[in-house]
Amino acid sequence: MTSSASNFVPIKRIGVSTYTVPTDFPESDGTLEWDSTTLVLVEAKAADETGVGYTYADTATANLIHRLLARAVEAHNAMDIPGLWQEMVHRTRNLGRPGIVSMAISAVDSALWDLKARLLDLPLITLLGAAREAVQVYGSGGFTSYSNEQLTAQLGGWVEQGIPRIKMKIGRDAKADRGRVRTARKAIGSDAELFVDANGAYSRKQAISQAEAFAESCVSWFEEPVSSDDLEGLYLVRDRLPGVMEVAAGEYGYDIDYFRRMIGAGAIDVLQADATRCGGITGFLQVAALCEAHHLPLSAHTAPALHTHVCCSVLPVRHLEYFHDHVRIERMLFDGALEPINGELRPDLSRPGIGIEIKRVDAQRFAA
Repeated sequence: MTSSASNFVPIKRIGVSTYTVPTDFPESDGTLEWDSTTLVLVEAKAADETGVGYTYADTATANLIHRLLARAVEAHNAMDIPGLWQEMVHRTRNLGRPGIVSMAISAVDSALWDLKARLLDLPLITLLGAAREAVQVYGSGGFTSYSNEQLTAQLGGWVEQGIPRIKMKIGRDAKADRGRVRTARKAIGSDAELFVDANGAYSRKQAISQAEAFAESCVSWFEEPVSSDDLEGLYLVRDRLPGVMEVAAGEYGYDIDYFRRMIGAGAIDVLQADATRCGGITGFLQVAALCEAHHLPLSAHTAPALHTHVCCSVLPVRHLEYFHDHVRIERMLFDGALEPINGELRPDLSRPGIGIEIKRVDAQRFAA
């Protein structure tokens, strides 16, 4: 990593903290149950500025950042993000990329992008270059732990707010899922798009059978009908889906080779990526380039406060997941978390970086 002295802004410190926020109601999807979510926050300091990045991960992620990644980037040039990203990947070679390592790199990388934009006094969208002024969102929740009344209130509420795309969780009980999908369609009306997410809970033949039933409710998006590791199964389901229903997957991608294999298998219609997992803003840009090269749409997975600017900066992005848990947490912990207008999130150009600041007093009660 080399830079001319005039452009060298040394990173003074990488700080890390964790916050565990209880859910507002017990939650579950097709394969998992949870009652809290942990946010790992990174603060990157250089000159008089502090960049903010984060991931949703276990507290072990914070330990890795503190012990290893901070030393990998501190004292290096805050303007040289590709070099810093590569250095973090190099330092973690023997630890394995998937999981905690990639989530740790993601949080630091996003903080570095936020820091660089702040040092230049620019919104991140301006630093990256804008492809659009706003990104479409879809309301996401509808957990399998919800009653039909809760499902109706949450999904219908998003439509009333002007969000015309809605996603619900399925996969806990295949027979009950069919009725829940019909309930969801009734709640959101005939005009809104309806997405379902099985989180890999179904078998191949079960997913195909369910898709035929869901088509009666005009479901247009079937996320992880089978395990995202079963690329042959995803291809099989995709090949047999009715009408215009699309297969989506990719949220568990931690490196560019994962996404390359998924695309190469013909397993998906829409690729998903998550900047809190796939290597931060840098990794998300890599995935976007891969999608553009293969003429595939890209959808951002959760963490709306982190994704809004980068989603407005890359051509293949179709929309961004406005996920109930993360929306709630980001409003609680950050100033500057955006509200959708007419089903879109629009970057606040009056704020530098990604436009958020930690609410230290409010966050302290959730500190792990």
